[in-house]
Amino acid sequence: MRLPDHPTLIRRMLDHRLKKLGLRSPVLAASLHAYSHRCGQPSCRCHHGGPLHAGQHVTFSGPGNKTHTVYVPKDLLPEVQAWIAGHKRLKQLLKEIQQLTLALVRTHARHRRQKAGRP
Repeated sequence: MRLPDHPTLIRRMLDHRLKKLGLRSPVLAASLHAYSHRCGQPSCRCHHGGPLHAGQHVTFSGPGNKTHTVYVPKDLLPEVQAWIAGHKRLKQLLKEIQQLTLALVRTHARHRRQKAGRP
């Protein structure tokens, strides 16, 4: 992201990103993983050389930085994918907001000196 030199432009970009933070759905800070497994039915095709069953689970960091895994039902998969994508979008926006805020702090004194007519 290219940062402008003028504080007014930085504030405009910052306000734009702050407005984008409006959340309409939950966000989920997790990773989605697909896996294959055998079920518990001895008569199932997966026990007799057939294809294994596919499943999805999310992995996230819980209390004490312990890794946790939760199964995701197939009917909930599109929603979970949207929640994870929402978190990634939010994370990127927060990064941009931080960069703009730091740029505002850095350019503030220089802009005030220029405004007062000093180099």
